[in-house]
Amino acid sequence: MDIYLIKLLIAHLIGDFFLQPTAWVKDKERRKLKSTKLYLHVAIHVALIFLIFLSFDVWKTALLIGILHLFIDALKSVFQTNKNARILFFVDQVLHFASIAAVWHIFYKGSFDFSFLNETRTWALISGVLFLTMPTSIIMKVIIDKWIPDNQPDSPKSLQNAGKYIGILERVLIFLFILTNHFEAVGFLLAAKSIFRFGDLKEAHDLKLTEYVLIGTLLSFGIAIATAMFAQMFIA
Repeated sequence: MDIYLIKLLIAHLIGDFFLQPTAWVKDKERRKLKSTKLYLHVAIHVALIFLIFLSFDVWKTALLIGILHLFIDALKSVFQTNKNARILFFVDQVLHFASIAAVWHIFYKGSFDFSFLNETRTWALISGVLFLTMPTSIIMKVIIDKWIPDNQPDSPKSLQNAGKYIGILERVLIFLFILTNHFEAVGFLLAAKSIFRFGDLKEAHDLKLTEYVLIGTLLSFGIAIATAMFAQMFIA
């Protein structure tokens, strides 16, 4: 990756996540375009570019990024509500990174190499990760659905869909561990999950629940390992 692009990204990360207090964020949400914190935040981004590049010759780059940052943050502050705050956070960051890439291209003639999209291993990785998310969750549900234990009235309620997302994350991690030849990390992940689960199973005193958790865990790990080994045939 080009050093100029890296420096611009570092300036953004520091400005948006390290030098923007929560109080400033709330002030922008409340006062919107009237918030002085909005303009101070943009000024910090501009100053960071000068600081990281250690030169005032980048004033055009800094000025344009500052203007684009102000425009994006202003739009976010105007349209943000309690309901769309989460999605707008990600939209906001995508637009910031896109604007940085555009400025980098304009002033430093930067370009991205997308030739990897024509490589078999790229699509093998994408298909492997996709398969280990929702498709595997549905497959596992079909397999172990008949063994789901009855709900215990006194058992603590878990977060909504937490089990599904934990399973997806663990399978994707296993997939990456194996493809990067870190098989020991798979054992560490299994041990960590066992430790966290041990207390719940011990308190439950339910053999069916214990067996159900073991079946689900081993099935999840097994599918992830098999998928990773299959993907390796296309990546090697």
